[in-house]
Amino acid sequence: MTGFAATVLTLYPEMFPGPLGTALAGRALARGTWTLDSVDIRDFAEGRHRSVDDTPAGGGPGMVLRADVVARAIDAVSVGPDGAADRRPRLLMSPRGRPLTQGWVRELAAGPGVILLCGRFEGVDERVVEGRELIEVSIGDYVLSGGEIAALAILDAVVRLLDGVMGKAESGSEESFEAGLLEYPHYTRPQVWEGRTIPEVLTSGDHGAIARWRRGMAEAITEARRPDLWAARVPPDRRRT
Repeated sequence: MTGFAATVLTLYPEMFPGPLGTALAGRALARGTWTLDSVDIRDFAEGRHRSVDDTPAGGGPGMVLRADVVARAIDAVSVGPDGAADRRPRLLMSPRGRPLTQGWVRELAAGPGVILLCGRFEGVDERVVEGRELIEVSIGDYVLSGGEIAALAILDAVVRLLDGVMGKAESGSEESFEAGLLEYPHYTRPQVWEGRTIPEVLTSGDHGAIARWRRGMAEAITEARRPDLWAARVPPDRRRT
């Protein structure tokens, strides 16, 4: 397996590559910088009706994806072409999972790829989460209809950091969350728009002053909008009052 290889286990493989087939990710996919394989979980169901889910033990609403079906799907994509075990992390899209961060995205981008399991209904039988050592990941404190949109978001965040995908390396290093800060404001022509002008420092040609302004703006925006990020990087005795 060469390059970054993504395998998505889903009941809706037609949702992929979706937006990942366009723009930067799509061009990188066409070049072979990364690969994407969407696998239909239903292909691993057995019986006349190919059932992938059942009612929750203990009662309650909805349905739960069966451990045996999901495990067969995971096992089928967890063996490399040479028969060796696939060492890619197995991620389960889940609102109860570990929050996705830019640092984690960078770790994934530096690895061989990922196996992404997209849940549906009420979720996945807990036994397969434990038995196949799935790492639960959340993209936010809200609930989606299924894991596919979350998987697309994770892959988009990762693929753009792969070597050669973005035009300039700085594009990835001067963004929100990279230094524990939100990104500073951006401006471009025209110089004046609806009476609003570009900050004078940005047209001064003084690169040191520009860098200081950008840093100051990033800090101010982070402190105002994401006090959690600000608190994590600034000791209490150094916080502005």
